[in-house]
Amino acid sequence: MGIFQPISNLRVNASHNPPAATFFFCLLTLAISLICLSFYSETHTLPNPDNTKNWNNLFFSLSQLYLCVKANSSSFLDRSSIPSPLEQKKDQATSVTNSSNSLSVTLENLRVPLVITTSLTSNQLKEFSLSTVLSARELHLGDEETANVTIQITSGVNKSTCLTISAPAHLLPMSLSPPKCPALEKNIKTTYVVASNQLPTASQTCFSLDSKDDPTLVIMLTKEEQSVAVRHLLEVSVCLLGVCLILCIAASLIDSNATMSP
Repeated sequence: MGIFQPISNLRVNASHNPPAATFFFCLLTLAISLICLSFYSETHTLPNPDNTKNWNNLFFSLSQLYLCVKANSSSFLDRSSIPSPLEQKKDQATSVTNSSNSLSVTLENLRVPLVITTSLTSNQLKEFSLSTVLSARELHLGDEETANVTIQITSGVNKSTCLTISAPAHLLPMSLSPPKCPALEKNIKTTYVVASNQLPTASQTCFSLDSKDDPTLVIMLTKEEQSVAVRHLLEVSVCLLGVCLILCIAASLIDSNATMSP
């Protein structure tokens, strides 16, 4: 009668069956990784992965575009006057009331973490704004949306950047909005620009935006949601460890001498 040697049987079976040994170590590594991930999730606040529509994503989409002065404008100083955000809101309310079939439109005037960069001198950038029309696809706010988004970026208001955006309500993030910009009673001279993701030529007057993620605009998982996620990770890791244990027991029960015999 042979002597039962589980450790020896396990070592010999692993050396004579590399695919099974590799599968075992992959399962073990995955189980350990899930345990580490559950520990990290328990001790850190995590963003909600189900909320893909937030203001940081919109600002990042803006920063990927070049805003260039229209070709029929003689210079950057060739600008027209547009109503202030306060007047726009009044006009918008009137137009929505008069048209029962129109979409619900939201007008936001927000102080945003965007910095305008351009080759123009600082003297030319006092009390100015840019206005353009973008599609929802350009801002990654929808796939098949056909509604346009009107954007006005104003610099020089309390040394901050303000963004006035008018769009159908269902396109814009509805929670954790940036702070409101102070309403301007006066009209600001506005330059109309065309947005493009193509690198502009040297002869064009263009602007670009630098964005920085604002953590206060990110929707985080609640404690209850994090607890559910941690529990699911631990349940899966325990199941994987159980499979690894079964494989170890099965390999240790197989006689190594029988394995090596012809």
